Amino acid sequence: MKTHPEKQYLDLLKLLLETGSERVDRTGVGTKAIFGHTMRFDLSEGFPVFTTKRVYWKTAFKEMLWMLSGGQNIKELVEQNVHIWSDWPYKKFIDAQPEGSSDKSLAMNEFEQRIVADDGFAEKWGDLGPVYGKQWRRWKTDDGKEIDQVSQVIDLLKNNPSSRRILFDGWNVAELDQMALPPCHKHYQFYVDPSTNKLSGGMVQRSCDSYLGLAFNIANLAFITTLLAEQTGHDVGEIVWFGMDVHLYLNHLEQAKKQLSREPKEFPKLVIKRKPDSLFDYTIDDFELEGYDPHPAIPAPVAV
Repeated sequence: MKTHPEKQYLDLLKLLLETGSERVDRTGVGTKAIFGHTMRFDLSEGFPVFTTKRVYWKTAFKEMLWMLSGGQNIKELVEQNVHIWSDWPYKKFIDAQPEGSSDKSLAMNEFEQRIVADDGFAEKWGDLGPVYGKQWRRWKTDDGKEIDQVSQVIDLLKNNPSSRRILFDGWNVAELDQMALPPCHKHYQFYVDPSTNKLSGGMVQRSCDSYLGLAFNIANLAFITTLLAEQTGHDVGEIVWFGMDVHLYLNHLEQAKKQLSREPKEFPKLVIKRKPDSLFDYTIDDFELEGYDPHPAIPAPVAV
């Protein structure tokens, strides 16, 4: 019997629990960590949205579409009921308020409501700096020009699919200090097999929150690889994930153990209901996951 591909992820959680070295981290929460890990998923065998806990795939896809649009403000996400980037600007806002100010005790939901309602407030406090989308679509050069790396990838896949330079990167060292969070999934590269016309995608992740973030990262790598294949006339191949500092936060240990007690279910199928003329014109309504029947969600706190 063939091993379920999600078993790779469960094995990683087990490895972190059993052999991960405890480390002090930026957030102060602490982690159990290893260095260097790889997983591969054949997209012809199902779309890799993990099933041993519910993954909110629409939230993941909305985030990827926002990145592909070049977005860098949480307003566009909060308007779509996506809150995964709100912790960082919220903390920055609260820390900036003087003691005794009523805004010092502003709740997260109130902060987000002001982001949506007040464009000026959103511009000042919702901006994340030159994060993923800015680098992918508008990498600034010394002479003031901007490079659209994703459009270059599309052009190469259409016109020079054997190139070894079909990639985009988010690690712009000149602008790291301006970002709310430096890119974790920093490097994407694509490969076309001429014998099968299949497009495969790989991603290097410098820092990996294995319990909360990794399921999103895998789903989004599969998502962008599938969209690029559709837009450039290729079939889907596999995705390959390369994790560098791979860690499990110490306040996620019990959740990981609970997830390990569950058996994976069959991966769903990604259905694309509409093919727009451009990669940048998809909306979340263009997608459905057929046959997604996961185990229940297992909530865990975000380390900021």
